[in-house]
Amino acid sequence: MWIADNWKDYEVIDCSSGEKLERWGDYILVRPDPQVIWHTPKEAQGWRKKNGHYHRSAKGGGEWEFFDLPEQWSIAYQPLGLTFHLKPFSFKHTGLFPEQAANWDWMSQKIRGAGRPIKVLNLFAYTGGATLAAASAGASVTHVDASKGMVSWAKENAVSSGLGDAPIRWLVDDCVKFVEREIRRGNHYDAIIMDPPSYGRGPKGEIWKIEDAIFPLLQLCAQILTPQPLFFLINSYTTGLQPAVLCYMLHTILRSYNGKITANEIGLPVSANGLVLPCGASGRFEL
Repeated sequence: MWIADNWKDYEVIDCSSGEKLERWGDYILVRPDPQVIWHTPKEAQGWRKKNGHYHRSAKGGGEWEFFDLPEQWSIAYQPLGLTFHLKPFSFKHTGLFPEQAANWDWMSQKIRGAGRPIKVLNLFAYTGGATLAAASAGASVTHVDASKGMVSWAKENAVSSGLGDAPIRWLVDDCVKFVEREIRRGNHYDAIIMDPPSYGRGPKGEIWKIEDAIFPLLQLCAQILTPQPLFFLINSYTTGLQPAVLCYMLHTILRSYNGKITANEIGLPVSANGLVLPCGASGRFEL
């Protein structure tokens, strides 16, 4: 498992009975997690002195309950000098997936060691964690997300991280249609990152279902890679897309490059017991 264990401002304190207890900077949140199917005593103090609790509804969805929590605050990822704004919003999210730091560290090392200018395409780029990791390592980045609000949020994170003037193109667009246009334009990238949702809609209501759409998108992306691509990273939070599936897809699409392909679960260490909470999977291609 690839573990995001370099955080100072974030930690999973404990997890039990379908929930995880997290520290985000100075604030304690309790959020649901479908992986947490075990029941252990909730002995950590934070379970009783939390600042926010997202409650699942029996009918689907849920809502936040707040206890002296600001509307917005920030945390830093010190190893890369990045700062992220956080705010709890619908569907239990805070605007950051901290487990992805395991991939930020990896891609940062790849870019810094490349010895050449690197152009990165980040699809389904959300609030910019991977974009900022790549930019801080010296890459030029094209950041694409279908949500105008998420792209604006990512821009704020860039400014807070001292990357307001970094070579980043910020685009609100449907990821599939953008890649199709890049093929027609003849544009190419040295590295591609994608963090697709399990289900979503584009800016004009286009439906995205990962099981149906991910392989055709990978085929399209292969057409905009440079002859010597540095890396290709794909993330999945969908149960059916296990590491072996990601590995198989990357091998099928990119086998002509004779690169190294690996896939693994990603996870976060749990302070209470020293175990690791699984948080999805990643597949990596690298030359």
